[in-house]
Amino acid sequence: MPHSLFNLADDLRQTPEQAFLTDDSREILRFAVETLMAGKEAALVMLTEIRGGAARSLGAQMVVREDGQYCGFVSGGCVEAAAAFEALEVIVSGQDREVRYGQGSPWFDIVLPCGGGITLAIHKLHSAQPLLAVLNRLAQRQPAGLRYTPQTQTLTCLSEPTLTSWHNQGIEIAFQPCVRLLIHGNSIEAQATAELAAAAGYDVCPFDPCSGDPGSLIDADTAVILLWHDLHRELPVLQAARDANPFYIGALGSQRTHSQRRQKLIELGWRDDEIARIKAPIGIFPKTRDARTLALSVLADVAAARLRQDEC
Repeated sequence: MPHSLFNLADDLRQTPEQAFLTDDSREILRFAVETLMAGKEAALVMLTEIRGGAARSLGAQMVVREDGQYCGFVSGGCVEAAAAFEALEVIVSGQDREVRYGQGSPWFDIVLPCGGGITLAIHKLHSAQPLLAVLNRLAQRQPAGLRYTPQTQTLTCLSEPTLTSWHNQGIEIAFQPCVRLLIHGNSIEAQATAELAAAAGYDVCPFDPCSGDPGSLIDADTAVILLWHDLHRELPVLQAARDANPFYIGALGSQRTHSQRRQKLIELGWRDDEIARIKAPIGIFPKTRDARTLALSVLADVAAARLRQDEC
């Protein structure tokens, strides 16, 4: 007689339980790798379809370990335990499956608060290699992707940049390097911004002019934050940012200060479109007067710019 959802829990005496709270893909994949490297079994749960509204983006993941411990989110928290039960069955049976919740689902007792519906693909992990390959690329600050093909029940790493979507009967999930904040400034504003950014999970990189070329620290996933009260000190970093093309450049100072900055950059040969990339005054709140409010303003602006980048 095949296992039912509840028989499985009874047989294994396991109840799914969150190992820790995170929606960071790197932490979720590391959890899977550590599980497999320890000789235990695990399943990867992926959000593969959204019908109407949903709390998570397409491609969101969670990982479930054979003992019922799991991490990650594929909804706002309303289906994760149910999905973990399904994943435990997949681990035992060795057969991948697709499940639906909310709109279009056979489970009447699981309703998504948003009123929409989601489809999940649950894959038993057989090797840590695809996940390690993704993590290694992200550690090298390179984009990566995973491709899951339901027909063959296979998971592979993609070395070329991709967008999260279905391609040729498989779903490709894109992963981007962690946002790096290059913070240039020796001020209370710089300190507050660095502390808040670290707490938010950003890769914080305070820049010391004595440490070398700032251009080596700037890439497409970097936000350059200039928090000096001195235009001359910020110029070397601005020049490096001009060549390195970060997704965000912001500079402290009033409109009057920015007019002076603009004039200096024109003298150095900057074009109008290059100068227009600089957000000055920095942040989304006008006329902030204390360091922590400025830090919140800056990080909110960086997060909004990152979302716009991801949508392109």
